[in-house]
Amino acid sequence: MTKKLFVLLGAVMVSSMMHAQQLVRQNEMALIYYAPKNYVVLDFEYNVEIREAGPYAKYAESLLGVTNAIRENSSSYVLNKVEIGSRTIADTTRAHKVVPEQGIPTQLLTLDNRGLLVGYNMPYEAKNKPRHQKNSTKPVVTYPESRPLTDEQLDFRKEEDRAKAIAKQIYRIRESRVYLLGGEVEHAPADGKAMQLVLEELKEEETQLVSLFTGRITTRTEHYEATFMPGENGKQDREEWHLFFSDENGFTQPENLDADTIIVRLNASWQTYKPVEVTKKNAKADKNAPQASQLIYNLPGSANITVTYRDKFLGSKVQPIAQFGIDVPLSRDLFTGATLPIIRFNTRTGNIESISK
Repeated sequence: MTKKLFVLLGAVMVSSMMHAQQLVRQNEMALIYYAPKNYVVLDFEYNVEIREAGPYAKYAESLLGVTNAIRENSSSYVLNKVEIGSRTIADTTRAHKVVPEQGIPTQLLTLDNRGLLVGYNMPYEAKNKPRHQKNSTKPVVTYPESRPLTDEQLDFRKEEDRAKAIAKQIYRIRESRVYLLGGEVEHAPADGKAMQLVLEELKEEETQLVSLFTGRITTRTEHYEATFMPGENGKQDREEWHLFFSDENGFTQPENLDADTIIVRLNASWQTYKPVEVTKKNAKADKNAPQASQLIYNLPGSANITVTYRDKFLGSKVQPIAQFGIDVPLSRDLFTGATLPIIRFNTRTGNIESISK
């Protein structure tokens, strides 16, 4: 659906429109739009390994002969990679107006719901794309969830007696598997497929019971998103931001002495090109000199963004930054003649994507 944004001085306006209000004279009808502004968005991927001790860990060696049982709960974190992207908002400090009486029909201009310029003389359909969610991957469990204890096992009052009962059950399961494989069972499964199914069920039950002694390890992948606003503290050629990551706690605060610093560096390339300004004196001297129209687009700058951790590169990318750009007016001659142009603008950067007739 085409969305227009008209501002009339004296109307009630929200605070984000205050800058736009200053552009409009009393009783003047005008269309107001904004230049875009880009956040740098960092999507970090990391692994979490959770080690959980079993309730009978202290009996693992004496009853099962296991020496490497997990004795206490702990977690560890490993940073994998980062994806560098951007997010766009309207820059309310860079507002532009188009007055209908000055050559450009405002009804031919289309804006999105942020007040960013989408196009001229072209329909606009809002893209309701489903929001992409980076869900954590399915946890990989080294030892599955333990089954509830049997009534017989729960009757034991002493923890050690319960552990001995579970250990005996584990040995019985192992013996059953040996007998099945050796063909020493009277009522053995009728075929190989049935046999395989029984063996798998016995193996699963054994693994679940053994985990009560040895513990279990769960590994999952998670994401952490960080955003930064380039140029927030004025025009700078270089900016640097810090995040903190610990093997024991993952993303954390700088007060954590175990954490190492993730360094995000931005080298800016500010747009310095300025279009030739045509004064009235020059225009009279040269009737063919181009005249600026009301329609202004953004010529963006760019930034080289690098992310390092423990002196190793996690990621690097050069991407456009809208607020590093400058305002450039389109020529008034573009909007004269029998056929009006079709202009498409990039709402992320504010520059022109295409012009056709």
